[in-house]
Amino acid sequence: QLLDGKATAEAIRAELRKAVEERKENGKKIPHLAAVLVGSDGGSLTYVNAKVKACDEIGFQSTLIQYQSDISEEALLHKVNELNNDPDIDGFIVQLPLPDHIDELKVTEAIDPKKDVDGFHPMNLGNMVLSLPGFLPA
Repeated sequence: QLLDGKATAEAIRAELRKAVEERKENGKKIPHLAAVLVGSDGGSLTYVNAKVKACDEIGFQSTLIQYQSDISEEALLHKVNELNNDPDIDGFIVQLPLPDHIDELKVTEAIDPKKDVDGFHPMNLGNMVLSLPGFLPA
């Protein structure tokens, strides 16, 4: 029997919507995802917009942070540090690829592993290889 991907995805979204609603009813914090997009790559924009839409569908808060492709590496790292230290943000992604003048590894390593939703931080990748808990790459 084949798995019905659409039906499975909808069942998962319904379960998450219910969990978020219960959090609201109990006065708990609603999860908040941020996405950082640098430049105007069409595929990246589509992917990030899909994440924002998914958050809306299940009741998560989401923030899309967009920069022009000429942002400096220093400025992007500053934003990553801000997100790492923002208690309102539970997790975030920096959408890859980044412009050539920005070191993707440096940016990825700057993300707090506990907020690394993509699971690309070396600590999270290592945890995956060793079957330890942590965020897994999508």
